[in-house]
Amino acid sequence: MQLWMTTVASARGAARTAQEIEAAGWDGMLVVDSQNLSGDPYVALALAATTTTGLGLGTGVTNSVTRHAAATATAITSVNRVSGGRAVLGIGRGDSALAHLGRAPARLSQFERYLRQLQTYLKGEAVAFDDIDIPSDVAPPMSGLHLHDAPPSSRIAWIAGGAKVPVEVAASGPKVIAIAALLADRVMFALGADVERLTWGIALAKKTRKEAGLDPDGITFGAYLNLGCHTDMDVARSLVRGGLTTFARFSVMHGKTEVPTSAGDQQVLKALHSNYDMKAHTRGDSRQATTLTDDFVDRMAIVGPPERCIERLKEVQALGLDKVAISGATRGAAEADAAVGRKLVAENVLTGMRR
Repeated sequence: MQLWMTTVASARGAARTAQEIEAAGWDGMLVVDSQNLSGDPYVALALAATTTTGLGLGTGVTNSVTRHAAATATAITSVNRVSGGRAVLGIGRGDSALAHLGRAPARLSQFERYLRQLQTYLKGEAVAFDDIDIPSDVAPPMSGLHLHDAPPSSRIAWIAGGAKVPVEVAASGPKVIAIAALLADRVMFALGADVERLTWGIALAKKTRKEAGLDPDGITFGAYLNLGCHTDMDVARSLVRGGLTTFARFSVMHGKTEVPTSAGDQQVLKALHSNYDMKAHTRGDSRQATTLTDDFVDRMAIVGPPERCIERLKEVQALGLDKVAISGATRGAAEADAAVGRKLVAENVLTGMRR
């Protein structure tokens, strides 16, 4: 199972961070795409490619609203060329990137349409002009220019013939899981580390593919997980509370959850939803972080000493996941504790998972 680290996109720090991540033994680095909170992900990934040799590089995650599909395909394929084929594109419906534009996540119909276009562009194939949803009051049809000749459709010609960048869809609800099962190269579950929830997600994705006449085993699965490693359980929990609020919120984004959830967890998610402050997004010292019970954190995240973290990672690996993207300590956690956690992961957890 591949072990990737999720981090911020920093133009000034990306090259150094990527070197450190590769030296520590991680398989890849994902950077967030949230324009109001972080730097440009593709600039960061391109810089990271110049200082590493085998580290996987990708977005964790971009969205289907803030860039046209052609622009996204061009950006990630450029990173793929610079890195010698090490890029992946992680994408979801959007969260903080859209919230800071005053918008909620993309509608399902728009997201599905975008994924179809994105995969078409990444293969070097053409998207019909009629399928491009740029409002005419923003940019009128090209026909009004009365050109002698013009492109008949939208195609990124320079991509054709090269290796296609894999698309990984971040999915938590049943409808997005179903869309991802049909259109993605890998479904990356944002369901937490709870084995029952992950088992449900895998079964749903395979069922969707089978009903569509596709090979149920013709797609791979991964997960976004929060991991806090420390010999003190309370400290380990404190490292992930902020990040876990973000991922847990995906299961109750609109006030209810469509994922199999116990009555106790329903209460926790309800409290999380009503207390969520986007201005303190991912912070461990936020109001929303206080809503997560210890039991919830222990099941939905991977926390504890190295041996416990290894055991929990192997549990999700046994489900058939071939990749996990790990989010570690977030803002609001004590830096000294976070440093201890990073050292334990690098020296014990990563090596333990390779045995």
